[in-house]
Amino acid sequence: MIGETMLKKRIVYYAALLMTITGVLGTPVICHGEENSETMTESSDLIAGEGERAAQQTVGEQGLEPVYAGNLKEGTYSIAVDSSSSMFRIVDAELTVKDGKMTAVLTLGGKGYLKLFMGTGEEAVAADESACAEFAEDSEGAYTYEIPVAALNMELECTGFSKRKEKWYDHQIFFKAETLPAEAFVMETEPLDLKDGDYTVNVELSGGTGRATVISPARLRIQDQKATAVIEWSSSNYDYMIVNGEKYLPINTEGNSVFEIPVPVFDEAMAVTADTTAMNAPHEIEYTLIFDKASIKGKFGQTPRIIGVGMVIIALIVGAAALTKKRGTSDEA
Repeated sequence: MIGETMLKKRIVYYAALLMTITGVLGTPVICHGEENSETMTESSDLIAGEGERAAQQTVGEQGLEPVYAGNLKEGTYSIAVDSSSSMFRIVDAELTVKDGKMTAVLTLGGKGYLKLFMGTGEEAVAADESACAEFAEDSEGAYTYEIPVAALNMELECTGFSKRKEKWYDHQIFFKAETLPAEAFVMETEPLDLKDGDYTVNVELSGGTGRATVISPARLRIQDQKATAVIEWSSSNYDYMIVNGEKYLPINTEGNSVFEIPVPVFDEAMAVTADTTAMNAPHEIEYTLIFDKASIKGKFGQTPRIIGVGMVIIALIVGAAALTKKRGTSDEA
C-alpha cells in the first residue's frame, strides 16, 4: 500500500511538472531581462537605422550665437530653415513668438510623414503621443506641422514618422535667425558715458524710395544713461513711427513731421518704420537710421569731453582773476 501511494504521488508530481514546462498549466514565468529585451526590440523596429536613411548633411554655421524667444519681439515672422536631409525638405516656415516661447509651422515638400517630434526617434517612441505634431493640410493640400522651437541658430533634432515605412526617421533642422527682419529683434540699449543733458549727433537715413531725408545733426537727449533723438523729416506727411515695436506720434502740429524716438544703438543700422499719408492711403515704409557716436557734441558745438576741459580752464581763469584782484586791493590798502 505504501508503495502504491508513493507511486501515485510521483506520477502526479511528474505530470504537474510536465504540464508546467509545456505551458498547459499556469502561466510561464518571464524574467525581467527577457521582457526588457523584447520591448527594446519592438522599439528599435520603430526607428529607421543609418542604412535606411538618406544621406545626411551638416546644418547651420559654426560660431553663431543662439537666439531665444527673449531676444525677439512678439509676432509672426517668415524664416528660412535648413534640413539635414533632401527627403525632409522644408519649403516654408512661419515662426511665432508669444509669451516667452517660440513655435513654428513647417510646410514640407512631400506628404510622407504623419507626425513630427522635436527630438530623436528613440525619444519619440518613449514620449506621450500628445508631444507629437500631427500633420494638417493647408489650403493647397500641403502637409504642415506646428512644432516648439527651443532656439534659432542652433542645430535641433527633429524626427518624422513615415507613413509608408511606419518608422521614425531622424533629421536635424536649423532655424536661420539672419533671415528674420531687423525689426523682429529686441535691441538692447547701449550704455553711454555721458552726463544728462542735450547734445547733437549726426544721423544717416536709408531705405524707402530715397526721396525722404532727415535733418542732421539731430538733437540728442541723454537722461539716466539712455538716449533719445529728435528726428525731423523733410516732409509733413508722416503720422507715426515704430521703433523697437513701439509706436511714436509727432511732437509737433505744424511744419515737417518731428518725432522723439529712443536710440538704443550707435554706429549700427537701426530699423524703423514710418507711416506716410502722402499716398492714396496710409503706407508704412521701412527705413534704417545710423547714429554716429563719434559725432556727438554738446550744446555749443564742443564734444562732451572738451566741454569738461573748457569748464576747468574757465574756472582756473576766473579763480586767478579773483586772486589777482584781491592782491591788488590789499596792496592799495
